[in-house]
Amino acid sequence: MRSHPAKKKTKVIGVISDTHGLIRPEVLGALAGVDLIVHAGDIGKPEVIDALRSVAEVVAIRGNNDRGVWARRFPQTAVVGIGAVKFFVLHDVNELALDPGAAGYRAIISGHSHAPSIARREGVLFINPGSAGPRRFTLPVAVARLRIRGAVLDARIVKLNPPRQRKKNP
Repeated sequence: MRSHPAKKKTKVIGVISDTHGLIRPEVLGALAGVDLIVHAGDIGKPEVIDALRSVAEVVAIRGNNDRGVWARRFPQTAVVGIGAVKFFVLHDVNELALDPGAAGYRAIISGHSHAPSIARREGVLFINPGSAGPRRFTLPVAVARLRIRGAVLDARIVKLNPPRQRKKNP
């Protein structure tokens, strides 16, 4: 009898940040089917996390605008492990006070800037999903999807097209 190597199961992580109290229907659609959602802070209100939990399990941290009693239950940073892959979550990447590669992290997830970006630096994937909350300036409304297959990480930004607000006539 011939044995077959076990297939590596792919896990998909939804990455979101800077909702500032707004949960858009298109966000829930963009995150549908993920195995886990990571919220990188500036949640805005606890109902955002409740809505995300209707899609998948949620790991969330608080951002600089998350204040009040409700926000105390969220840590300032988190470590998430998926199989052999470990990643670090913080709100503002400029406050990263460690060498992620030396610490064994394969990815850093952050928010704060509202500008979506994905970059690899010294073997570490840096993901900022941008803002899924109220539109700021000309920055897109976006989330990210992180795919993990074994030790291979692949991420992409998902830009959302929320309806534009009509300008009221004076």
